[in-house]
Amino acid sequence: MGRLFGTDGVRGVAGRDLTARLAMDLAVAAAGVLSGADVSRRPVAVVGRDPRTSGEFLEAAVVAGLASSGVDVRRLGVIPTPAVAYLTDVMDADFGVMLSASHNPAPDNGIKFFARGGLKLPDEAEDEIEGRLTAGSDGGVPELGFGRVTDASAERERYLDHLLASLPDSAGTAPLAGMRVVVDCAHGAAYEMAPRMLRRAGAEVTAIGTEPDGDNINSGCGSTSLDALKAAVVSHGADVGIAHDGDADRCLAVDSEGQVIDGDQIIAVLAFAFKDAGALPDDTVVVTVMSNLGLKLALRDAGISVVETPVGDRHLVAAMREGKFVLGGEQSGHIILLDHATTGDGLLTSLHLLATAAGRGQPLSELAKVMTRYPQVLISIPGVDRSLVASSPELADAVRAAEAELGDSGRVLVRPSGTEALVRVMVEAADPGQAQQQADALAAVVRGLA
Repeated sequence: MGRLFGTDGVRGVAGRDLTARLAMDLAVAAAGVLSGADVSRRPVAVVGRDPRTSGEFLEAAVVAGLASSGVDVRRLGVIPTPAVAYLTDVMDADFGVMLSASHNPAPDNGIKFFARGGLKLPDEAEDEIEGRLTAGSDGGVPELGFGRVTDASAERERYLDHLLASLPDSAGTAPLAGMRVVVDCAHGAAYEMAPRMLRRAGAEVTAIGTEPDGDNINSGCGSTSLDALKAAVVSHGADVGIAHDGDADRCLAVDSEGQVIDGDQIIAVLAFAFKDAGALPDDTVVVTVMSNLGLKLALRDAGISVVETPVGDRHLVAAMREGKFVLGGEQSGHIILLDHATTGDGLLTSLHLLATAAGRGQPLSELAKVMTRYPQVLISIPGVDRSLVASSPELADAVRAAEAELGDSGRVLVRPSGTEALVRVMVEAADPGQAQQQADALAAVVRGLA
């Protein structure tokens, strides 16, 4: 069996790959690894979930596993992933657990863990959890007794207060006063919190994707399907649209004309604003290998350095913490503002993006012009042995040939997905036809891998 943990926790189809038994056993194993060294008290964990139907039984399994291991559980209910990370820290919990498959469709679900302080787990901790999972549990009564389970859903208000306090000089102000915003909550974890945050900041808000039924999360809405948001922004005459995904760790935007502002453009807007305010340490931003070439060129021309990491906000956070950088993110809309969050936070990102536009008195469409987005073709290929991506000489030769043809005006990336059973081929070029041609050729090579 391959490694259980992917780039963002353990994911799979609920009831098939991710069963109640596995969820309970994972919780028991995690309790043994993450409970901390203080044996004089029972450890504490916070647990949240998104609104998927399967989240109900998986949450019950996780809570049972933790409590049976002697962990006191604070149930947060339906809540964004970044809120679980934040509350893990401020509630002084030993660790946090979030049940969500983020932007994936409703049949999927996932379990991700946060260490003390709200940080993603290092590989070593995940490996130790897997080792304990394989070894099994002895059961029995924990030395300090079984854990107690309490409702902590009221702590969500503390998270909202934290978001609003993150803006400079925010006390007693309405930084988004007069701004008309449409927010698409993807029928997900932020369906109630995102509109309320924006209204508290002074915006006039139209909310869509706010009727979760357990099965409609990310379905034709949210950050992975922007057509509904585009239409709503135009029909309501809004200034801007904001899209989140199922667990609200992503933020994408739409301008008043319905044009998409992706994660790279959001990073560019925030990077320029932070630099102007003297709030960008070492004038450096952290991005992933998937970031658009246009972003890197725009930042370079503005005197902003770029640190590049593998895909996944865990890698971004590690590089940001090491270099003491405050801004990083991904094209997909995972944006990390490390002064205020330990992980990607869609609500926090939207608030700072909109406040930047309001503070400068410019529409988002104008601010986003700080970078030119290079044409990018992304092809996802299922049913391929992902391990062959790094070892196939034929694929390596094809990538080198494509890079030679593109030269300095383009870029090639072939990588296995960390969250889905796919291989992704990405090609950027100044000429969109050339990008498509090279991507198609590389995809054909990948499909031919044995």
